[in-house]
Amino acid sequence: MKTYKIATIPGDGIGKEVIPAGRAVLESLAGSGSDFAFEFENFGWGGDWYREHGEMMPADGLDALRDKDAILFGSAGDPDIPDHITLWGLRLKICQGFDQYANVRPTRILPGIDGPLKRCGPNDLDWVIVRENSEGEYAGVGGRVHQGHPIEAATDVSMMTRAGVERIMRFAFKLAQSRPRKLLTVVTKSNAQRHAMVMWDEIAVQIAKEFPDVRWDKELVDAATARMVNRPATLDTLVATNLHADILSDLAAALAGSLGIAPTGNIDPERRYPSMFEPIHGSAFDIMGKGLANPVGTFWSVVMLLEHLGETAAAQRVMAAVEHVTANKALHTRDLGGSAGTTDVTQAVCAHLAHRAPH
Repeated sequence: MKTYKIATIPGDGIGKEVIPAGRAVLESLAGSGSDFAFEFENFGWGGDWYREHGEMMPADGLDALRDKDAILFGSAGDPDIPDHITLWGLRLKICQGFDQYANVRPTRILPGIDGPLKRCGPNDLDWVIVRENSEGEYAGVGGRVHQGHPIEAATDVSMMTRAGVERIMRFAFKLAQSRPRKLLTVVTKSNAQRHAMVMWDEIAVQIAKEFPDVRWDKELVDAATARMVNRPATLDTLVATNLHADILSDLAAALAGSLGIAPTGNIDPERRYPSMFEPIHGSAFDIMGKGLANPVGTFWSVVMLLEHLGETAAAQRVMAAVEHVTANKALHTRDLGGSAGTTDVTQAVCAHLAHRAPH
């Protein structure tokens, strides 16, 4: 029997509630007729670790993760610690340390969930946003000088490399090629950002020649937001820079009903290092410890994790359980207009997995 080594990093806020829920679903899956098992190791890194050790994770923390098959991550963010410390000290340290350069964010309207778009049917909003995850606006290049003086200056440089753009474009075209519509929208802002984004556009044209069966178009990022709202059915796969895709994917999740249901995968497509899967909702300290967090985003991230491991049938089982539960409005959490708690949703998904175990 195959045993997968999974690192769990709950992090901060409601991550400490939804990641144990995700582990419970994986354990339920493994215990209900699957031909594989999981070996978990939990890492208590995050804001509490920072208060005790002065860092979000140990300096050699990547070494502890290196031999894992995948990472299930909760959130990074603490109201008492500056956001740039929590983000760069934990999540981005892992993403960049393991060169997880493709951030993949699927979005669709799940059964039983009412999206805010009046004229949008469930099949009209079925997107995957590919976010460049290693450079661009979040490259970390820049600095501050003359702090506290009138002449203080600060810069953040959007750094793009040909290698970085080529690999994310190629990944996005391949992903679009694998989907039924074979449709890709390249999001840009080359009308105003006339150096890096112009190179982004040029490389898209070059990579497109490798995929003659993929239909593709180009859209300015501001126009893309309007298109997502007004013409959602014209979109399928999108590729955008680190910042642009960060914003567009939050809009996508809101249009699908809630940030609480949205998953993401930080992928190393070459599989040199473990990839990391996480819900996109953040630490949500306002509901921490109240049992109100929606675990669906984590469960959908578990689906992506299983797909990455090659366990396609198991991934489909978990997704079917999630859709069965979201279809029942009595199991909607507060963000979806319901009153169910984290435990209610988790138990329902686990029960469905146990009931529908393969024979």
